[in-house]
Amino acid sequence: MNEIQIEAYGKVNISLDVIGKRKDNYHEIETIMQQIDLKDVLIIRDRENGVKIECNNPLVPLDSSNLVHKAFKVLSEKCHIKRGAHIIIEKNIPVAAGLAGGSTNAAATLKGLNKLWNLNLTEAELMDIGVHIGADVPFCIMGGTALAKGIGEKLEKLDSFKDHMLLLANPGIEVTSSHVYSVFDVENIKNRPQTDTLLKAIQKNDIYTVSKNMVNVLEQVTCSEYKEIEKIKEDMLSCGALGSLMSGSGPTVFGFFDDEDKLYNCKKILEKRIEKVFIARTI
Repeated sequence: MNEIQIEAYGKVNISLDVIGKRKDNYHEIETIMQQIDLKDVLIIRDRENGVKIECNNPLVPLDSSNLVHKAFKVLSEKCHIKRGAHIIIEKNIPVAAGLAGGSTNAAATLKGLNKLWNLNLTEAELMDIGVHIGADVPFCIMGGTALAKGIGEKLEKLDSFKDHMLLLANPGIEVTSSHVYSVFDVENIKNRPQTDTLLKAIQKNDIYTVSKNMVNVLEQVTCSEYKEIEKIKEDMLSCGALGSLMSGSGPTVFGFFDDEDKLYNCKKILEKRIEKVFIARTI
């Protein structure tokens, strides 16, 4: 085998709470993450040495700042691999969008190289490696629905919450997680998610209770700085979304729908002013 194709799925945060700030300046969080079928596709080819990255999106860095590069480096060093890789990314997930686009590419790289190099590492072993690349990488390897704690690396797999319709709207605002967390006031959180309520609703596959109880505390920062995010949420709700929330540190907003006509109507309305609007399902 000298080439492998692998899909890299995005995620949304059904809830996101910040518990406190650690001594190493990372924030302790509690979040429910859900994989969605919006995906990038990676083609990984065997190469004599070194790593070469290509991407169809000019916003994606092709150097060592790309988590794909870091994933290649960490795995090859850990497993003493002397071969190289040519990695081609077909980017469909918006960049810096709160949808784990970079993390899921790194996760796919680990999984793909594991097969290409016949390493036979288990999912758990890949997740242990992934945490050294990025906090969301272990979840992107595992997929599905999970409760994440710590910096996002302590994962508890939850009952499947798949096959629910959602609409995603990315306003094209450049938001960095580092900025959002740096100005976030952990001592002044106005509305925290009721995680237990959400966990029980997910267990019952109750989309209505989940949608009504979604909270992301980071909206305190991002919505105050970018009014468009709040406007998208309001538009989704007025179009019949069961609930709407910003994912991660933003700026992407998603809404759950139980009516396909309302979902498509909302998509048309949002597309009048927003370029990146996607229909997806939970997986």
